[in-house]
Amino acid sequence: MGFFVKTNISESSSFDNFLQQWQVGSNDLIITNEYVLKPKLGEKSLPCDVLYQEIYGKGEPDDEMVDAMLKAVADKEAQGGKTYARIIAIGGGTVIDICKLFVFGGGLNCEEIFQKGATLPRKRQLLIVPTTCGTGSEVTSISIVAFKKKNTKMGLATSSLFPDEAVLIGDMLTTLPYEVFATSSIDALIHAVESYVSPKATVFTQTIGESAMTRILEGYQELVSKGWAKSKTLPKNLQSFLIASTMAGISFGNAGVGAVHALSYPIGAIYHVPHGKANYLVFEEVFTAYRRQNANFTALEGVLGKILGSSRSEVWRTLFELLSNVLSRQPLHELGIDEKKCLEMAESVIQGQQRLLVNNPVPLSQETIAGIYKSCM
Repeated sequence: MGFFVKTNISESSSFDNFLQQWQVGSNDLIITNEYVLKPKLGEKSLPCDVLYQEIYGKGEPDDEMVDAMLKAVADKEAQGGKTYARIIAIGGGTVIDICKLFVFGGGLNCEEIFQKGATLPRKRQLLIVPTTCGTGSEVTSISIVAFKKKNTKMGLATSSLFPDEAVLIGDMLTTLPYEVFATSSIDALIHAVESYVSPKATVFTQTIGESAMTRILEGYQELVSKGWAKSKTLPKNLQSFLIASTMAGISFGNAGVGAVHALSYPIGAIYHVPHGKANYLVFEEVFTAYRRQNANFTALEGVLGKILGSSRSEVWRTLFELLSNVLSRQPLHELGIDEKKCLEMAESVIQGQQRLLVNNPVPLSQETIAGIYKSCM
């Protein structure tokens, strides 16, 4: 099994330094959120065009939102008499996953990109500045979009979607609401854990994943011990969480993620739950089901035990107790999910998420998946 990192990864001390270092100019288009950009920009103007994602829809990416934004970009190019050479995504997973689809230029809608993406020529460069510490999408070749008529999320994975550059600026995370920080960093933790036990894991992905887990869990221990979690105060070293997220992105970009993500997709698509939160809702019960199926987690438990200062027999209890102190987990019934819906979602996972289920450390049947959902109620 090979190991590959195509995206160049850099750090910058501030947004202003980033604009200067990467010579942002008139042939660039920044795609971001107004609430992300305005606090960093102040009264200064930008030397490039800007497109605000939230104008075209709320929540995570869906096909209608992507199509509206593709049209807006084409209109901007036509009005300005230019062709953008570089797309600069400044945002979380929604902005990043959408921007990846813009590397192919204009003239296509979202469905056509997903159908033809593996063979389409790349026409623009892509530069990513992540503003959450969870997605890892700044170093992966995957874009996830909800297709409304299908009531599920679909993934496009092709080497053309690798960003050219990922620039990590911890200062861009300082305006995050605490819950967004918590769910996004838990998402990064899950990326590291799932990729660690994937059949596609290698010594390289596991070593990077272990580093990500260490940064995140030690950060959580400080968050809890200093009372920041209770007061919903962001940690001081956000750059460390951002680096951990990118490490986890490298790990799962090579080794993949499994059932936690597969089971979270229907929850996100149907009930409009943010991706990191949806993963957190099923994380514990998925790994409980694995252990009931005698998955061999000896190596993972050794890593977690070392970080958490826990024995192997107590490591799972210690882990999920720590996570509950960082953020309480909502039961599925509060979203309106009943037993019938659990059965329907389990069927949709089996039918639509095989690309993820092949990364499970042990197979999970449709009946087992339905039982996981019910256990999360």
